Amino acid sequence: MRLSRDAVEYRAWAPHYERLRAEFGFGFDREEAAAARLEALLSEPARAEPLARLAPLLRGREAIVVGLAPSAGPPPLWRRPTGGPTPALLAADGATATCLAAGLVPTVIVTDLDGPVASEVGANRRGSFVVVHAHGDNVPALEAWVPEFPGALAGSWAGPPRGPLLNVGGFTDGDRAAYLAAHLGATRILLWGFDFERVSEVEETARARKRAKLAWARRLLELLAREGGVPLFVWRPDGAVEPYAGGKNDASTR
Repeated sequence: MRLSRDAVEYRAWAPHYERLRAEFGFGFDREEAAAARLEALLSEPARAEPLARLAPLLRGREAIVVGLAPSAGPPPLWRRPTGGPTPALLAADGATATCLAAGLVPTVIVTDLDGPVASEVGANRRGSFVVVHAHGDNVPALEAWVPEFPGALAGSWAGPPRGPLLNVGGFTDGDRAAYLAAHLGATRILLWGFDFERVSEVEETARARKRAKLAWARRLLELLAREGGVPLFVWRPDGAVEPYAGGKNDASTR
């Protein structure tokens, strides 16, 4: 039997997720229950061929993935070269509000619904395609918010692609967005507003857990830069565009 591209990529991704599950103690039964609930909440249009609907938004375009690093602000799109296809803007969850405040409507929003979701609903109404991620801790948020999205919507989860739910790799909203752009044929990916060191959590246990998650995000983006087949760069606040450390385009690896 021939494997689809999704199946091939999931088989490569699955060992990394198993290590994540072991480190953080994620129960797969809870992941499956959340996925089933999201699947039930999605409307019929939102269940149809999610990758096929997303592909025209990303294929052949530069993808700018926007994170929520402290003081990063919105990406200065006016600094990007003109003349080619308009860059696709992918907002990681709470970065949606940052984009909207600057008058930027994201092309795609990747979210597990733990940020200012009302701004994501508003962006969805204005044309953003929202990819909602189900996991064991966000079933109440899924039930509260998924029915509120009026526009283009798709679902994702941590296990193998199933029915309307996609999984092309990644762990946090930001790196999942980068993996999605790579999977769907972006010409290159720029990361804006990513910070793997500073966290906003106050309680020490929560801070440690957040730092551990960010450490995984950093490693997974390095993996994508090295093996994903799409050039991955960091876009600095001073305007510099630098290869992601450890990737094929990093001069230190040549």
